[in-house]
Amino acid sequence: MYTPSFTISSKAVNIIAEISALIERYDISIELNENLMLRKANRIKTIHSSLAIEGNNLSESEVIDIVNGKEVVAPLKEIQEVKNAISTYNLYETLNPFSIDDLLKAHGVMMQTLSPDAGRFRRGGVGVFEGENLIHMAPPADRVPYLIKELFEWLNYSDDHILIKSCVFHYEFEFIHPFSDGNGRIGRLWQSLILGKLHSLFEYLPIENMIYKNQQTYYDAIAKSSAINDSGVFIDFMLQEILNSLKNRYNTKSETKEIEEKILDIISSDIYITAKKISEQLLISQRQVERVISDLKIRGVIERVGARKNGYWKIIK
Repeated sequence: MYTPSFTISSKAVNIIAEISALIERYDISIELNENLMLRKANRIKTIHSSLAIEGNNLSESEVIDIVNGKEVVAPLKEIQEVKNAISTYNLYETLNPFSIDDLLKAHGVMMQTLSPDAGRFRRGGVGVFEGENLIHMAPPADRVPYLIKELFEWLNYSDDHILIKSCVFHYEFEFIHPFSDGNGRIGRLWQSLILGKLHSLFEYLPIENMIYKNQQTYYDAIAKSSAINDSGVFIDFMLQEILNSLKNRYNTKSETKEIEEKILDIISSDIYITAKKISEQLLISQRQVERVISDLKIRGVIERVGARKNGYWKIIK
């Protein structure tokens, strides 16, 4: 059986132990009863971050509006990318991460009307560029079906830890670059699907959001792994991002709850107040206020009535 080239470092082993411990904490926490609106909020963060990595300029608030069926003034291609991503992630529970047919199905939905060969492997050569510099030339198109078949056979039958397999698959998938477009967003989705076989929390854990904040390190890890023909560097990076995501989930929960309550108190006193004024009152960044408000909107706690400049806040519940 074909086996990708990778090294499991002592760092990776230690991170896997930490991730496993945090997952156990999740199992005994009240988050098992996490409501659907909070899950929806995490899904939106995932979609926004994954597309932003690929150059989509829509804000998280605009993604929320598209999800809710509201009209958004933006390039049609970027709106279509969001709609396609929503449809694809809605298939999450039905997609088998060990099936090539399901991979093609997901790509077909993700790239519908955006790529002439949506749902099919590429038929020509493709390279990964940074500016005008070619940083990776993918294998020839006629090799793609065979390489993907080998990769999925390893994924199905390898006895490596599923955390390791998810990272190796992600790297090898991006190396093969099986599609003419959409490889990044499908590769990240597929790692989440594989991780979902370890625990259901990974369906709603926005790992893409962590990658989005560390894009250059993400690309550097891919480049370093390619240079030595060993995905160990990428494994270490991705495992650390998964661990960071889990830690962030726990460490900010109580703090965010406290900020939410303060923001709701301020809004109830002044429905016309701006995020900037709220940030000045609470002595926190405007970006943090906007992020909390975004979550409250997704969960249906508050609603913005009217235009951004002249509208007002309505507390729903």
